Amino acid sequence: MHSSSPSDTTYGPVDDDPVDAPLSDELAAAVAGARRRAVRDGDRQIDTAHLLHSLLESDPEVRAACADGGQLARLLGYLVQRSIGYGLRWQGSVEDSGAVPVVRSGAPGWSQVATAALTAGVARAAARGGGPARGLDVFAALVEDPRCRAVEVLDRAGIDVQDLRTALN
Repeated sequence: MHSSSPSDTTYGPVDDDPVDAPLSDELAAAVAGARRRAVRDGDRQIDTAHLLHSLLESDPEVRAACADGGQLARLLGYLVQRSIGYGLRWQGSVEDSGAVPVVRSGAPGWSQVATAALTAGVARAAARGGGPARGLDVFAALVEDPRCRAVEVLDRAGIDVQDLRTALN
């Protein structure tokens, strides 16, 4: 796991980033990691589970907010099993939680749900006074959609998502 501390030196969008806003180094790394993970897994789109996995790997604030050590290990275990276990039913499909309409003209390679979470994370950063969007901003947006794949993974790992929503707001 990558565990560097936040840096205020370099911010900027990642190539093919679905949002055009400054991102913290950790969030930019998570976005790039989600893209690599989707390609490696042979998935059609980068979805919220890819994004969750990458956020946990690249952002210590997200790991700290997410769970205690035992829950975090279980959560990472579910995410690692994604390509060999329950995640196979997602392969080749479009993530649609029902929270946002599925529109095929979104960011190339990104599910509408993941794009909406990134956009909401940027809005959350602006509401707190600006600065780059952080991983915690996007993580808070992810847990707001009760039917996205990231929340399904959190539930399966035994994490109380309602408590998490309350803590992040």
